[in-house]
Amino acid sequence: MRPRFRTLSRTLSAPGHIPAARLRRFLTRHRRILAALACCAAIGCTVQALVPPETEHVVVVSASRDLPVGAVLDNTSLQTVRTPAGSVPPGAYDRAEDLLGRRLATPLLQGSPVTDVSLAGSGLLAGTPPGTVAIPLRPADPSVLDLLGPGQLVNVVTGADPAGVPEDAGRSSGAEVLATSVPVLWVSGTDTGGGWPATGGDGLVVVAASRDNAARLTAASGAGSIYLVLTEE
Repeated sequence: MRPRFRTLSRTLSAPGHIPAARLRRFLTRHRRILAALACCAAIGCTVQALVPPETEHVVVVSASRDLPVGAVLDNTSLQTVRTPAGSVPPGAYDRAEDLLGRRLATPLLQGSPVTDVSLAGSGLLAGTPPGTVAIPLRPADPSVLDLLGPGQLVNVVTGADPAGVPEDAGRSSGAEVLATSVPVLWVSGTDTGGGWPATGGDGLVVVAASRDNAARLTAASGAGSIYLVLTEE
């Protein structure tokens, strides 16, 4: 043993240093327990650092079941849930009372938040370019409504039935293209769940178009000569 450590050992063993000697014996006897406690403390500090801060939750109104297009919202079709504030979509509602009696412009799956974009009416044009208007059309061939849904793009044609006519056909084919690639906003259907008109002669489809096309489209629809051609662009 080196002289320095021998001197330290004798000093700790001297009568005047009994507490230090006892502490040394305590640490020696319980070194494994103390080491385990130190490890636990280190692990606890690490876990605490990794736990994310408490997330703020807010109340959001969502569909209590699968809801079809055109469904009228009531107390049985709505529920309120708490969800992280960061995951709430724009235009969501926090009070079911504000939605009672409103109709859906898009289908909703159970648990999906109800937003302005989901609703017919004031929210029907949400997200569309400035100057866009919602135009109700009554197609001459109502069976096309079975093929349509919100978001589908259509070409609006007046005149002869455009079936089999190329999309770029004009007056020479007896048909005039009034508007191209206009999105469908709402379609009346046979299973709306909300009392909307059934598919038939009175079936309606609402499309989004520019103000410049509004008058022509409305006039052609009133004359009963509107045809819709599905397109992807």
